[in-house]
Parts: sequence; structure tokens; C-alpha cells
Amino acid sequence: MTVDPQIAALLERVNAARPLSEGTPEEGRAAFRLLNQLAARVVPQVEVGSVEEVSDAPVPMRIYRPSGDAIATLMFIHGGGFVIGDLDSYDAQCRILCSRVGVTVVSVDYRLAPEHPFPAGVEDALAAFDWVAEHEAGPIVVGGDSAGGNLSTVTAQARRDSGIAAQLLIYPAADLANEYPSMEENGEGLFLTRDDMDWFHHHYLGEDDAARSDPRASPLLADDLSGLPPALVYTAQYDPLRDAGDAYAEALSAAGVEVIHRRFEGLVHGFFGLGPLSRAAQAAIDQICDDLRGVLAESG
Repeated sequence: MTVDPQIAALLERVNAARPLSEGTPEEGRAAFRLLNQLAARVVPQVEVGSVEEVSDAPVPMRIYRPSGDAIATLMFIHGGGFVIGDLDSYDAQCRILCSRVGVTVVSVDYRLAPEHPFPAGVEDALAAFDWVAEHEAGPIVVGGDSAGGNLSTVTAQARRDSGIAAQLLIYPAADLANEYPSMEENGEGLFLTRDDMDWFHHHYLGEDDAARSDPRASPLLADDLSGLPPALVYTAQYDPLRDAGDAYAEALSAAGVEVIHRRFEGLVHGFFGLGPLSRAAQAAIDQICDDLRGVLAESG
């Protein structure tokens, strides 16, 4: 299957712009924020019951509450290669999850590299989880996309005895240490490039090979994956991170973890933010929301 035509048209514009890897982190953050905001303006804002900023948490947080009773609390950690991304960039995605799934979404910010390299993001994710577990009603789900998927499953590993209901991993960065065929196959012209990945990893981990193999950076390399919460793992056909995400889903299943794993054909890294621009991406987003709601209904 070829790349979804609606996404292919977007990629033409993205590929004509200056590559992320040629700019500074500050430039990358501004460009990423603008891209997400432009996508969000294509359709009306999804309405939720309420939105509030949290002032007393260990990291910046924004809480989205549904109009009716919440069936769970989702701590959502944004992507962006540990270098870019913020609460505003993911406003639309958090609204969709809140409205479609019926969960309270606690959107979590964290310190970004290179100003705050590994393991600062991990420390912030764990501090955020502990705050959410204390202040919000359960069951609690941890989730995120890309780098946020990485931090979510690292949190699930570190807090596996905390009764987490599920982990939502959207094209997670599961292994920062090893090479996979999808990195070569999908490393150019498909939104997330190989150069971008090298740029992200350099800022987050420096040149420390030991850090790349640390399970807090590469959760696929953890010694023990048993006893982890049920996992919903989503990958995309044309994503450099595809194979590592697929391998993590397989490793979790082999360790006895309940896993829902879907690879969406024709889609690229970042599709979770492209629903307004692609019917195929929107169908994938709808499937993810339905899956999470179903898992929570079964566990409840």
C-alpha cells in the first residue's frame, strides 16, 4: 500500500521546508507548534466539559474533563523527540481523547533536551504520575505518542505495582539503541527522517552509548516486561519507528502482557495529529479511541 494520498500532499509541503535537523531546538519547537496549530484550525475545536491549568504540580499540566462522568484518567505525555512539543501543540489531540473516550486527560509537559538531557524527562514523567495518582480518580492510564510513548511505557515499567489500568503507546520510540529495517526504508521524505532522529537522540542522549541502552531510554531492552499493564500499541507502515514499536508489542505479549497491536497501513509518523487533514488518519484515531474505551469498559 502506498502513502495515503491526503498525507502525501501534506508531505510535499513539509519536505519543501527547511529540515528540522538543520535548525536549533528553539526553531524546531516553534515550527512544530505552528504545524500542530495549523492542523487544529482546519476543523472546529472539539468541545470538552472543562479545561484547567494546574499550578501546584511538579511539572506543567493541563486537565481536560469530559462533559459527563469520566470512566478513567489518562495521563498523556506529548511527543517531539524529547526536544520539541508542549501542552499547546497537543491541545487538539487531548480534546479528542477526552471527548471520544470519556476520560479525564491530564496533559503533561516535561523538561526538554538539550537544556535538560536524559534522564530529566523520565524523572518528570514519574513525578507527574505520582501527582496524578494522588490527585485524580482512577483507574489511571498512562499514554503518549512517539517520545511520549517512550516515557509512558518507562513510567509503566517503573510503577508496575501502582495498579495502572493500561498503557496507550502511539508509535512509541521503544528502542533508541538499535537499528531496524524501517529506519532505512522510511528514513527520508516521510515526515520523521533519519536525520531528525539523529538530531533528537544527540540532544537527548549526547554521545553516550550506555545511555542509549538504558531501559529508561530504550524500554524494549528492559530485563523483565512481565506484570506490566495491558498495552495498546500502534505503529504506522511508513514510520522509521515502526519495527521497534512492533518488536515492543511482540515482546510484551511474549512476557504475558495483554496487548492490542495495530499497524496502520498507508500512514506516517505523527498521524495522530493529522486527523483534520486525512480521512485515513482520522479512521486510525477513531480506532485508537474505540480500543481504549473498550479496554477500560472491560477492566471496569
